[in-house]
Amino acid sequence: MAMKWLRFSFLVLGVLSLCCATSGDSNSIKKMKMQFRVFEEYTQALYQRYPDIRIEGENYLPMPIYRHIASILSIFKLLVIGLVIVGKDPFALFGMQAPGIWEWGQANKIYACMMVFFFSNMIENQLMSTGAFEITLNDVPVWSKLESGQLPSMQQLVQILDNEMKMNVHMNTRPHHHS
Repeated sequence: MAMKWLRFSFLVLGVLSLCCATSGDSNSIKKMKMQFRVFEEYTQALYQRYPDIRIEGENYLPMPIYRHIASILSIFKLLVIGLVIVGKDPFALFGMQAPGIWEWGQANKIYACMMVFFFSNMIENQLMSTGAFEITLNDVPVWSKLESGQLPSMQQLVQILDNEMKMNVHMNTRPHHHS
């Protein structure tokens, strides 16, 4: 009886700690900081070169299907960790023999829970990361990482902005013909 109570206590403690760890998308906050580091570096360099330019940044959400898959994976992760901690064999419910990885997980509960947690978080982060880096000048797109697959170098970005600004100045100074 005491052993069942101890297992239940560990299950509750494990689920609560995992819920606290995954609530608020703490992993996506870390990822956002990493993405914003590049944005901040580019912003500082561009403000030095173009002091009158206004630079804004925003998050680019992944496709809804990826967000749903990440949510389902998060719930599945907690379910698997709960089953590992409790020691219930879900394969027995379906009349199947438990695979070797499940038996290893029962013998090494802490490692198994950590592996499930970190592996699942890695996949969730990949699903939630867009890697978007979109640059517009006067609401005109001038660079898209989603289309190009890469970030522009600072030299490329300055060249693009110089060309766009020269084109805008040239367009604004052309005489207007009335018809």
